[in-house]
Amino acid sequence: MLTDLQKEIIHLKDEKNAIILAHNYQPKEIQEIADFLGDSLELCIKASEIDDKDLVVFCGVDFMAETAFILNPDKKILIPDKDAECPMAHMLSSDEVKEAKEKHPDAAVVLYVNSLAEAKAEADILCTSANALKVVESLKEDKILFGPDNNLGKFVARQTDKEIVLIPEGGHCYVHKMFHKGDIAFAKEKHPDAQIIVHPECNIEVQDFADAVLSTGGMINYVKESSYNEFIIGTEVDLITRLKREIPDKKFYPLLDEAVCKTMKLHSLEKVKNSLANEEYPISVPEDIAKESLKAVQKMIDVSK
Repeated sequence: MLTDLQKEIIHLKDEKNAIILAHNYQPKEIQEIADFLGDSLELCIKASEIDDKDLVVFCGVDFMAETAFILNPDKKILIPDKDAECPMAHMLSSDEVKEAKEKHPDAAVVLYVNSLAEAKAEADILCTSANALKVVESLKEDKILFGPDNNLGKFVARQTDKEIVLIPEGGHCYVHKMFHKGDIAFAKEKHPDAQIIVHPECNIEVQDFADAVLSTGGMINYVKESSYNEFIIGTEVDLITRLKREIPDKKFYPLLDEAVCKTMKLHSLEKVKNSLANEEYPISVPEDIAKESLKAVQKMIDVSK
């Protein structure tokens, strides 16, 4: 049952002709008021389809709201807390991409959507954890500059004959870096009948001990279709919140209770209400950067559909 504050937000959303998009890592109370809930790829595609709304409230991190703006420059894109940044996205600057391109002029540039708009503008195409291999395989070049997540790049490198050059050195998600193979051994001992599913942003040795390595959207589809009834989930803990809501007849255990993205959790119901009421905080991207970024975003969407 919705709280009074949640009902207020929904009423205000309708009044403002707004849509609320939320990432799978948002807490339960925000998941419940979202019009659309998904992983990075699903949110990108949904953002590209918005044509009948005036406002988009994005409960996620900065690069996600930027991508929504790039796809909808004529709409007002709002993020409830302007400090909701993705540390990984800030690990790769446009200058670093340019330097890598000069060093490897024969390479195509594939950037994770978890990057800032200024870096996206230097990419040939973007990818997400759900489609990274498909994107890389779609390109004619045999050498690929890939960033900013090193573990996702290594995950792709193991499945392709193309040369993957990682940029920057050490790019990572601090949440998925928390997991170690010892955590898997401990969790498996505690839940011997559970399958272990981890995200490709996890370290390679963690991926090697898992039963499946999938994006958050891939995890949801996997457990829905699986004959197993118990799962150990190696990603941000609030994916389990969604899994429990949508698949109540199965059991889910976090690989680590401490796997929390602090900036994802900066959003709250009060901030979402304020965002709608006062149209705060607007996200925008300079026109020249948005124009170049759009090419890379659109190529990814075209490859993914």
